Amino acid sequence: MLRKIFLIVSALIFISFSSLSQTAPPLAANPKYSLGIMTGYTGGFGINLYGTISEFSYDTPLSVRFGAGYNIREAGNPWDARKVFINDNTNGDPAESAHSFDLRLDFAYPVKLFSIRKSLLYVGPRYSMHTSTFEFVGGNEFFDISSSQFGLGLGLETYFGISPNLSLVFSGGFDYYFDAQISGHDSAYNPDGTDVSGREDYTYQDADAAINQPKYEFRFLVGLNFGL
Repeated sequence: MLRKIFLIVSALIFISFSSLSQTAPPLAANPKYSLGIMTGYTGGFGINLYGTISEFSYDTPLSVRFGAGYNIREAGNPWDARKVFINDNTNGDPAESAHSFDLRLDFAYPVKLFSIRKSLLYVGPRYSMHTSTFEFVGGNEFFDISSSQFGLGLGLETYFGISPNLSLVFSGGFDYYFDAQISGHDSAYNPDGTDVSGREDYTYQDADAAINQPKYEFRFLVGLNFGL
């Protein structure tokens, strides 16, 4: 009797699995790709280009995005930069400009925000390459001060569909950049105090205060996202 019951149950299990294998295809990822462009406030005026891959795993709705940006910024204090990196002269009329390039990697996860169809919370590492340029017209001084920094950032963005493959995007975020070497005109100042050809008793803190390198950065951008 037990043997008959065992055979019947085994047959039913076999039939059930056979039916499932024929009617339910195995799960498979269906990656989606998009490109975007955004512009707005990034500690100055900035423009950002990025590419995104989403739905690359059926286990998680996580998206991965790589971006690159160009930002126009305030350079800092010309007189202080001259003292820390060049000399104590006070002649000439100062002029300044600054820019930075940044590389960004974000991991984005969908969140529910009011009745908006698509919103993403994102976080990831950053890398910034900053240059402040100072010129003293009539003072025969022209020099660049540069730094390269790693950082971390997070933010929230919302998408408003315009067409099936085009969305209007609003993004707000915050980046934090770690201290790194500041160099220019044969001098370099390091956070740990191991300066190279530093002037007088100036320190890394003096160099950091003289230029407007990225530190605590708020970002507010708007742009377009194109599905491929």
